[in-house]
Amino acid sequence: MNQLDELEGIPSPALLLDVGKVESNLQQMISIAGVDRLRPHLKTHKMREVVQLQIRAGIRKFKAATLAELEMAADAGAAEVLLAIQPVGPNIARLAEAVAAYPETSFFAVIDDLETAALLDQRCKGLGLFIDVDCGMHRTGVAFGSALDFLIQEVGNLSQAQLMGLHVYDGHLHDPDRVSRRASVLEIHQQIQKHREDSMTVIAGGSPTFGLWAEESGWDCSPGTSLFWDQGYSDSFPELPFEIAAVLLTRVISKPGKNRLCLDLGHKAVAAENSLEERVMLPDLPQAKFLGQSEEHLVVEVEDCHRFKPGDSLLAYPRHICPTVALHRSVHLMRDGRSLNEEWRVAARDR
Repeated sequence: MNQLDELEGIPSPALLLDVGKVESNLQQMISIAGVDRLRPHLKTHKMREVVQLQIRAGIRKFKAATLAELEMAADAGAAEVLLAIQPVGPNIARLAEAVAAYPETSFFAVIDDLETAALLDQRCKGLGLFIDVDCGMHRTGVAFGSALDFLIQEVGNLSQAQLMGLHVYDGHLHDPDRVSRRASVLEIHQQIQKHREDSMTVIAGGSPTFGLWAEESGWDCSPGTSLFWDQGYSDSFPELPFEIAAVLLTRVISKPGKNRLCLDLGHKAVAAENSLEERVMLPDLPQAKFLGQSEEHLVVEVEDCHRFKPGDSLLAYPRHICPTVALHRSVHLMRDGRSLNEEWRVAARDR
């Protein structure tokens, strides 16, 4: 029986997760940075069971992109959780509720605005703060320079909230060449040293760079995608020792004309932020030409269309796994190509 035969009872589109490969990727992360320095990002998986898998491996600290992820991790038993998006509006009250509800978990949040820091100081007793540093991505944070020094000083003077350190996400570093990536990391490292005080913790490095940060510093690292990996990172960083653990199951639902197949793999099943030809890789259709995608359909052109009939199954490898996971209510568990007839719920997909 081949792998696709094994999956015939699973409705498509579906997200399949190989638990063995997740475990292997986790051990690779630990071998690179160590359990004490890892603060894995929850945004990739959003699953309680995965958090518990990491906790059993010795990891205590986590990083969340949403309050739902933060709450999920605390409920799963995480010792520390950092909210890596500055909370504003009603989210400040919700964060305060989480801090009060889970006294055994230490909570932290990033800030880049003094007024927001003051609000958190007033409303979230026991919260630790990390200053979000813009190291080149220009998305959030304070750039290196006098404004950062000023914020460090003022946040350090707050009455309740403790300034823990700096959060430095380098999501703009995607150079395939490791030497170039390392040079960029070293440049950012030098800038951090100009502002960092000895008592400060620094959190730095996403999946493409956390190994470099582990080599060049003693700071915390926060990879996320490395746990599941995806086709995009696999193509860009072939030297990194991770396996693709999450793939999509899709089926042919129509043959609309000569050399055309329509698959049940629309926008609602796979992340669609990339260009059409960069959303998914079909290993059984390496020469497929992507013609169009809508909410529930993906139309491709293949010369050997005659090989397929409606109902035939295919595997598809997402180029970007993090937003793809969030499109699915649950994942179907696999090990060594065999279905475990078990699902894990994507518990934190709802903000």
